[in-house]
Amino acid sequence: MREDMARGPDNSPRRALLAVLAAVGTAMTAAISPGAVARISQKGLDYACQEGTAVLRKELEKIEIPDYSRKFKIKPLGKGNYSFYSMNVRGFQLPSPQIPLVPNVGLKLFIGNASVKISGKWKAQKSFIKTSGNFDLTVEGISIVADLKMGSDPTSGKPTFACSSCRSHVSSVGVHISGSKLGWLIRLFRENIESSIRNTIQDEICKVVTNSVSSELQPYFQNLPVMTKIDAVAGIDYRLVASPAATSEYLDGHLKGEFFSLAHRIPPPFAPSALELPADHDRMVYLGLSEYFFNTAGLVYYEAGVLKLTLTDEMIPKTSTFRLTTRFFGTFLPEVAKMFPNMNMQLAISVSTPPHLSMQSSGLALTPYLEAETFAILPNSSLASLFLLGLSTNASVEVGATSSRLVGELKLDRLLLELKHSNIGPFPVAPLQAMMDYVVPTLVLPRVNQRLQKGFPLPMPSHVQLYNPMLRSHQGFLLFGADVHHG
Repeated sequence: MREDMARGPDNSPRRALLAVLAAVGTAMTAAISPGAVARISQKGLDYACQEGTAVLRKELEKIEIPDYSRKFKIKPLGKGNYSFYSMNVRGFQLPSPQIPLVPNVGLKLFIGNASVKISGKWKAQKSFIKTSGNFDLTVEGISIVADLKMGSDPTSGKPTFACSSCRSHVSSVGVHISGSKLGWLIRLFRENIESSIRNTIQDEICKVVTNSVSSELQPYFQNLPVMTKIDAVAGIDYRLVASPAATSEYLDGHLKGEFFSLAHRIPPPFAPSALELPADHDRMVYLGLSEYFFNTAGLVYYEAGVLKLTLTDEMIPKTSTFRLTTRFFGTFLPEVAKMFPNMNMQLAISVSTPPHLSMQSSGLALTPYLEAETFAILPNSSLASLFLLGLSTNASVEVGATSSRLVGELKLDRLLLELKHSNIGPFPVAPLQAMMDYVVPTLVLPRVNQRLQKGFPLPMPSHVQLYNPMLRSHQGFLLFGADVHHG
């Protein structure tokens, strides 16, 4: 199978990467057999964690520390007051972030040994004596633990994302006073100041984490397209089919994975079989596409009546010895030239049954059944049917990948011909073999493959780049894997 790598610039916010990786890997219980399964491995989660933490750090650096003011009474100094104000967060360090999987829940965000530096001003007053200065404050040993629960909207089939719980802890706070000889006075209240800052930081961290999930990730999830239009005929349904869950090794998103008619949607007369992906972990994301997925495509296009092609003599290269004329056909079917002398012909090729694709470890196989009907084009432009051929063959489908789509190429074996109906009397089909062996590979197949090269979109936003792709055929499904990069 062909594997193409695509890269490109991308200026989207980094939070989009964490959202899409989680969306691609939203896990399901198998209440309904899916037509497609999307998976994110721990490798993918680790990468998403690094990118998502950069967004979280920027949000944490926006924490506002309220002014801290107190009165004091110390013998023999008497009464007075002091304030810490204009406090600004100068840097939030989040080393070694992790997003481990939590079976049957979702994800857990864990960050240990984080630190933050805060600077500000202080002032103190006793009677008519005033003093002021600057201070630097270091908060160390910060730990953050948050449960990130995934779900699905039963109406839209879109993923949901929420911070179900959050805990933070601060180990130590250190204050350095500068700017006045009376700084020792403020140091007398160090414990009160440090305790207040510790409590504020602990409370604000979880507020920021919870708010980031609800205001950044969740709205992004709700904007992810789960119904994709392919062309004027069909669309793909990528909605989730069950509530989220997780395993200890990966997240699996069970998707509807079904082509549907834009004009008139009805359920297909067949159901998907159980789909279980192998325990691959080398790539960040995987997508398993079942036979059901591809065969709903064949059904939709067949019922829309678009799986056909009409050929005329004008479409044949001038250099070809084969012509779509009654004179040419008369060389091996004399009745054609006798009944319809010196006329152009028309050849209409169509599928006679919905195409059915089967998948084995050896590759993708297709057994198309075609019909080829020939017409003589009369002087008044009306058509006179000559004969109808049945065509059968074995075919294989080679699948490749671009940055956001799967594409295909159809290859055919030798055609087998059968005369199904004739208006010019019975005749052996053997003389037509060479003609059809030319028409189908030369004129029909390139047009089919031109459409297959347009492919169909993967359930992945375009601003996320895929690289290092892998394609592998299994019994009953095709497995696509790739690594993800945010440019």
